[in-house]
Amino acid sequence: MAHEPIVLWTFIATLLGGLAVMAAITKFKLWGPLWRDWICSIDHKRIGIMYMILGLVMLLRGFADAVMMRLQQAMAFGDNMGYLPPHHYDQIFTAHGVIMIFFVAMPLVTGLMNYLVPLQIGARDVSFPFLNNFSFWMTTAGAILVMVSLFLGEFSTAGWLALSNLGAQNPGVGLDYYIWALQIAGVGTTLSGINLIVTIIKMRAPGMNLMRMPVFTWTALCTNALIVASFPVLTAALVLMSLDRYAGTNFFTNDLGGNPMLYVNLIWIWGHPEVYILILPCFGIFSEVVATFCRKRLFGYTSMVYATVVITILSYLVWLHHFFTMGSGASVNTFFGITTMIISIPTGAKIFNWLFTMYKGRIRFELPMMWTVAFMVTFAIGGMTGVLLAVPPADFVLHNSLFLIAHFHNVIIGGVLFGLFAGINYWYPKAFGYKLDRTWGVRSFWLWVVGFWVAFGPLYVLGLMGVTRRANHFEDPSLQIWFVIAAIGAAMIAAGIACFLIQIVVSYLKRDQLRDHTGDPWDARTLEWATSSPPPDYNFAFTPVVHEIDAWWDMKKHGYQRPLAGFAPIHMPANTGSGAVISALSLVFGFALIWHMWLLAGVSFAALLLASIIHTFNYKRDFYIPASQVVATEEARTLQLARHV
Repeated sequence: MAHEPIVLWTFIATLLGGLAVMAAITKFKLWGPLWRDWICSIDHKRIGIMYMILGLVMLLRGFADAVMMRLQQAMAFGDNMGYLPPHHYDQIFTAHGVIMIFFVAMPLVTGLMNYLVPLQIGARDVSFPFLNNFSFWMTTAGAILVMVSLFLGEFSTAGWLALSNLGAQNPGVGLDYYIWALQIAGVGTTLSGINLIVTIIKMRAPGMNLMRMPVFTWTALCTNALIVASFPVLTAALVLMSLDRYAGTNFFTNDLGGNPMLYVNLIWIWGHPEVYILILPCFGIFSEVVATFCRKRLFGYTSMVYATVVITILSYLVWLHHFFTMGSGASVNTFFGITTMIISIPTGAKIFNWLFTMYKGRIRFELPMMWTVAFMVTFAIGGMTGVLLAVPPADFVLHNSLFLIAHFHNVIIGGVLFGLFAGINYWYPKAFGYKLDRTWGVRSFWLWVVGFWVAFGPLYVLGLMGVTRRANHFEDPSLQIWFVIAAIGAAMIAAGIACFLIQIVVSYLKRDQLRDHTGDPWDARTLEWATSSPPPDYNFAFTPVVHEIDAWWDMKKHGYQRPLAGFAPIHMPANTGSGAVISALSLVFGFALIWHMWLLAGVSFAALLLASIIHTFNYKRDFYIPASQVVATEEARTLQLARHV
C-alpha cells in the first residue's frame, strides 16, 4: 500500500472519515438506537432504507473507480503512460463492474422492493422478517469484503465476471476476494428473493388477486423468481472455481479434462438473467410513475403483466449472445441471435404502453416523470444497439470493443439508474414524510442525462472504429479527443451525483416546507399511499380490502373513510441481532479463507454454526402493539389530516 499513493491516501481518508462518524455517533449517544432500531430491525421499511443507503455509499466507491478509468484513458497516449500501472488499472475496472452491479444496483433495487411490496399488497411485513434482516447483513458483509481488498492485498484483475485468463488465473488473493464476496452476498440475495416471492404469493390483501396487483409488485415477483432460479447457478460456478483454486480440481483449467467454456456458460446463464433482475423492477417503477403523473390508468395492464412474464422466461434463452465469437457454430449462434431479437418485442410493447398512457393524459412533469421520459429516449437507443449486437456477424466485429461498453451502460444507466432516481424521487415522501427539493433534483437530472451522452456517445464511435475495451494505454493519438470528451461527460455525471447528494441535504434542511401531511402527495393510485408518510410500524391498522386494479384510486373514487374506532392489538415480529452476528461471522470466515488462515476459518465456521443453532432456540420472536398505542397513532393521524387537508 505504501508504494501506491492513491491507495494510501484513500486509506487515510477512509480511516479519518470512519473515526469522524464513530465520534459523532458516540457524542450524540446514538449507539443504542443504532443497534436496537436499525441493526437489529426486522421492519421491512427500515431494512429497505438500509439497502438504499448501502447502494448509495457503494455508488460513490464504484463511481470513483469510473472517474479514475476515464482520466487514465484520456491521458495514456504515446509516451505518456498515464498515472495508473496496468495491474492497478485491471483491478479498478474489475472492482467498478463488481461494485456497480452487485453492491449498487442490486441493493438499490432490493431496497425499493423491500420497502414497497408489503405496502403495495396491504401486508404488515414480509413473510420471513428475520430472513430479511439476515439477507441485508449478508449483502453488506460481501460489500465490506470488497472494500477490505482495497487496503489488504488486492482485488481481482479478471473482469467483473472473472472471465479473463480463464484456465490459468492469477494465484493471488484478488480472485479469492471476488469469489467470497460474491458467495456471501449471493446468500443474502437468494434468501431475499425467496422471502419476497412468498410474501407476494401468500400475504396479499383480501380481494387482491394476481391480476389486481400493482405492476411494480408484478415486476418484483418476476425479478425474485429470476433471482431464485439464477443465483444458485452463480453459487455453483464459484464453488467449482474455488475447488480449482483450493483443492486442485480441474473443472475450468486448460488440461486434465477441464474446460474453461463450462465456466463461461455457467456465468452467463446467471449473468444474463441478472440484467433483467435489475431492469424489471425499474419497468415497474416507470409504470407506477406514468399512471400517477398522467392521471390515467396504465394502458394495457394485462399486456404489461404478460410482457413482464415473457421477458422473465426469455431471459433464460439468450445467454449465448455474450460469446457468439467463441466457436459454438452458425446454427447455435442463429438460435440465440433470434431469441435475443424476440426478447426486444415485449420490451418494446412496454414502451408503447407507457406512451399510450401518456397520450391525452394530463401530464405533470414532476421529477419522477422527467426521469421516466429521459429513460424512454435513452433506453430505446440502448435497446436498438442491443438488437444490432444480437446479429452474430455484427457482433463478430463489435465484440469486446467499446461499442459493447457503450451499449451496456446505455441500458443500465438509461434503464436501471434513471428508474432508481425516478423511484427515489417518487417514494421519498412516503419513506421520510417530505418531498425532495425540486431545484437540485432538476440540476441533477440534466447533468446526468446530458453527461451520460457526452460520456458514452464517444465510446460508440470508438467501438465502431474497432477500439477494444479494458485497455489502459493507446498508441494512436487521433483517438485521444474522443476519450477526453468521454472524461468531460464523466465529470458532468460526477456533478449530477453531487447535486443529488445536495438535494437530499437541502430537502432535510427544508423538510418543514416540503412536508407531506396527507400521505398521498402525488394523488397516486396504489395502496402504499393509503397510509401515513412515513407509515406506522404496522403499516395498516386494518387490512385493506381490494376491489379494483388501482386499489387506492378506487377507494378515493368511492369516498373511502378511514376507520376511527374498533382498533385491536396488532401482532408483529420482534427485533433480533442474530442476523448481524451470523453475517459478521460469515465475513470473518470468508476473510480467513481468502488468506488461507485455516485455524481462523475453522473457528469462525464453528461460531457461525453455533450462532445459527442458538438463534433457533430464540422463541421471543413476536410481540403485540397494544390497542392503546394503535389508537394514539391513528388519532394523531386523524388530527394531522384535519389540520392540513
